[in-house]
Amino acid sequence: MTDLWRLPAADLAALIKSKQVSAREAATAALARLDQVNPAINAVIDHRPEDVLQQADTIDAKLARGEDPGPLAGVPVTIKVNVDQAGFATTNGLKLQKDAIASVHNPVVNNFVKAGAVLLGRTNTPAVSYRWFTSNLIHGHTKNPRDPGITPGGSSGGAGSATAAGIGHIGHGTDIAGSVRYPAYACGIHGLRPTVGRIPAFNTCLPERPIGPQISAVSGPLARTVNDVRIALAAMSARDVRDVWWMPVPLEGPPLPKRVTLCVNPDGLNPVPEVVAALRDAAKRLEAAGWIVEEVQDTPPMQEAALLQTRLWLGDGYEAQLAAAETEGDPGALACLRGVSDKVHPFDLSATLARRAALTRQWLLFMEQHPLLLLPVSGMLPFADQLDRKDEESFQQVWHAQLTQIAIPFFGLPGLVVSTGMVGRIPVGVQLVGQRFREDMCLAAGEAIEAGGTPPSPIDPVV
Repeated sequence: MTDLWRLPAADLAALIKSKQVSAREAATAALARLDQVNPAINAVIDHRPEDVLQQADTIDAKLARGEDPGPLAGVPVTIKVNVDQAGFATTNGLKLQKDAIASVHNPVVNNFVKAGAVLLGRTNTPAVSYRWFTSNLIHGHTKNPRDPGITPGGSSGGAGSATAAGIGHIGHGTDIAGSVRYPAYACGIHGLRPTVGRIPAFNTCLPERPIGPQISAVSGPLARTVNDVRIALAAMSARDVRDVWWMPVPLEGPPLPKRVTLCVNPDGLNPVPEVVAALRDAAKRLEAAGWIVEEVQDTPPMQEAALLQTRLWLGDGYEAQLAAAETEGDPGALACLRGVSDKVHPFDLSATLARRAALTRQWLLFMEQHPLLLLPVSGMLPFADQLDRKDEESFQQVWHAQLTQIAIPFFGLPGLVVSTGMVGRIPVGVQLVGQRFREDMCLAAGEAIEAGGTPPSPIDPVV
């Protein structure tokens, strides 16, 4: 039989449910893979093998009693270190939070458990999940398994790196400005930022989030197949009353035409030729699968939305965030906050939210006519690692390239990144953006694109 850690989550769950493979066997294989490759990439920063095996034994015991353990029966998954997992520290990449030990699971972690998943380990993130690069002073530096010279993405860089390297079948990430989508892009896998209100969130061991993260930050899955993204979304989306924003919206919406609108250069992004080529290739794949693809020259405003999203994300309480970063001493966090100081001042919450309503309305009206968009993930191929700390010009280059990463959360829209190929050792992919709560359309189009070829995964890390 194929190494169990290589299998898609859907296939592994089917084998475990049919008792062809035990959950313990799957957990043992996952732990062995972690031990084999994690030292090279530092994607998982905390795990407890005996606890992992005990979780697996619980699944096997349910099956022995004739019970259904859930759709992810025995599937090893990883959890980002910025959400609560009972008994573990919710560090969010900070020494300052090393003692923030959770007593109960975050809703998304709880939903994984209810779906029968096995929690394999905690994945790395940059300090405060600020950056599209993954390093910090408490857990160290995460490498991209495809090429250690490029970023694994961030902030869910540990999740992307682990999933691409075969550590777990599904990675949990969070996304307020691309933190699920960009690691998927950089690591050559797939990742979904769902609609705000789709997947419940709440951390008991940290203060309540300010309004910006409440209305734009989400959890989402990273996986090696689009179908695994789909089944992970279903598992992660179960109701939890602790999230005041959660919405009971069906995962499948009313039928829509198989129509996609391509925009190669939204609002002056000016992507590099390799990104343009990936978009045109994805459009051809969609057409071959029976989708109608039309092209527009531009979208409603994104540059202003990205600026205002940056203010909501980093400008609300900016001085306190900067003081905490200075106390922590993390160079990446300080580079981020100091680099955006001109973007976040002056901060006027009321005016920002009013403008958000106006811009979002433009986008919702646009998407009534164009319900599924094909857009760049980034204006550049995945960055050289730590590029944002090189110099001021590089910092600004990074932030300009991430236009769609930052702007889409401002509107509360879902976005799916599909990896489509390689440029040498560097992955490339595309982004599908749908109407609110229409992740199903993103996933359907994503599978049509995926069918045309993706980078091989899982892979052994390149060192």
